[in-house]
Amino acid sequence: MFLSDPALGILMLVLFLIFLMLGFPIAFTLMALGVGFGYFTQGDSIFNLFVQRTYSVMANDVLISIPLFLFMGYVIERANILDRLFRSIQLAAGWIPGSLAVATLITCALFATATGIVGAVVTLMGLLAFPAMLRAGYDTKLASGVVCAGGCLGILIPPSVMLILYGATAGVSVVKLYAAAFFPGIALAGMYIAYVIIRAMLNPSLAPKLPAEERNVPTLTIIWALLTSFVPLVALIVTVLGCIILGLATPSEAAAIGAFGAVLLALAYRTFSFTKLKDSVFLTARASAMVCWLFVGSAVFSAVFALLGGQRLVEEFIMSLDLGPIGFLLLTQAIIFVLGWPLEWTEIIVIFLPIFLPLLDHFGIDPIFFGVLVALNLQTSFLSPPVAMAPFYLKGVAPKGVTIEQIFSGVMPFIYIVVFAMVLLYMFPGFALWLPNYLYGG
Repeated sequence: MFLSDPALGILMLVLFLIFLMLGFPIAFTLMALGVGFGYFTQGDSIFNLFVQRTYSVMANDVLISIPLFLFMGYVIERANILDRLFRSIQLAAGWIPGSLAVATLITCALFATATGIVGAVVTLMGLLAFPAMLRAGYDTKLASGVVCAGGCLGILIPPSVMLILYGATAGVSVVKLYAAAFFPGIALAGMYIAYVIIRAMLNPSLAPKLPAEERNVPTLTIIWALLTSFVPLVALIVTVLGCIILGLATPSEAAAIGAFGAVLLALAYRTFSFTKLKDSVFLTARASAMVCWLFVGSAVFSAVFALLGGQRLVEEFIMSLDLGPIGFLLLTQAIIFVLGWPLEWTEIIVIFLPIFLPLLDHFGIDPIFFGVLVALNLQTSFLSPPVAMAPFYLKGVAPKGVTIEQIFSGVMPFIYIVVFAMVLLYMFPGFALWLPNYLYGG
C-alpha cells in the first residue's frame, strides 16, 4: 500500500470535494466513498458499521422534529398567509423611513421563524415584496439585499432546522441552542432594519416615501389588519417556541403542535385545500428524505474517516499551530465562511463540523456558543458569491432587467453586517449564553 491510513482519509475527503464539484448526489457520494474506502481498509466489517450507523441515525429522536417543522412551514407557505402578513405590516410601518423595506424584513423574520426554509421565503418575498419596492422607486440593489438577507434569517432564528441538525451532530440540547440563538437572531434582524432606516434617512431617493394615501390609513384599519394576520402567526410562533424554551414540550412535540396549528390557521383563512395539503406532504417527505440520507451518508463517511486516522491528522495539524481559543474560533469560522461559497449549510454541518467538534473541549469552547456562531456565519453561505443560493433564488423570480450583478452588489452590505454581528458575539458571548444559562443553569 503506497499511502498510510491517515493519508487515505485525506484522499477520501479530497475525492468527496471533487465529486461534489462534478455534481454527484451528495448523500450517496458520501456513502459510496465511506463504504468503498472502508472495505478497502477494514474488510467486510464495514457493512456492519454501515447498518449500525444507519440505524443510529434513524433512531435519533431529535430528527423527528425536522419533518414536522418542515410541514408547518410548507403549510403556511401554501396557505397564502404571507401576502396578508406583508400588507398588514406595511400599513403599520408606513410612517417609518424605508417602510416597504422594513416591512419586508419584519415579514421575512416572522415567515422565516415559521418555516426555516430559505428558498421558500426568498422566492415568495421576491414575488410579493420585491416588485412592490421596485414600483415604489426603491433602489434595485437595496431591495435585492433586503429580500435575500431577510430570507436567510430562518437559518438562525428558532425554530431553525439548521440548529436541529447541529444539535444532533454535536450531541447538544436543541432546546439550549434555541434559547442561545433567540437574542442573536432578533438582534441580527434589528441590525438589518436599522441599516435600512439609516440608509433611507441619509439618502431618501434609495427608498422613497409611499404616497400619502397609502400612509394615511385609519388606525382601526391597521389594527384590524394586524389582528387578522400578524397576531395569529405570531401567536403560533410564540406558542411553539415558548413550549420548547420553557420546557413544556420537547422540540418534536412542539413541532407537532406547530404543524397542527398551521393547518388550523390555513383553514381559518379559507385558503387551504386537499391539493395544497398533498403538495405540503410531498415537499416535506422529499426534504426529510434528503436530510436523513445526508445524515446517514455523513455518519458512515465520518466513521471511516476517523477509523483511517484522518480525524487525528487534522487534530494534530490544528494543535501544531499552537492557537488559543480565539485563534481556533477565528480559524474554524474562516474555514466555514470559505466552505459556504461552494457548499450548502447542510453539507457543512454534517460533514465538516464533526472534524472540529472534538477540539472544542481542548480549547474550552462551549458547543452551544459555537453552534450559534456557526449559524450566524452560515448566513453568509446563502449570500456570498459566487455560489450564493439566495441571490439565485431571487434572480429566478425577479422582473426582467434585474441582473445577478445588481443582486450580488445589494447583498454585500448585509454580509458586512453579519460579520460585524459575529465580532460582537466574539466580544460578548454572554449575549448568546445568558438565556440558556438563566433558564437551564450554566
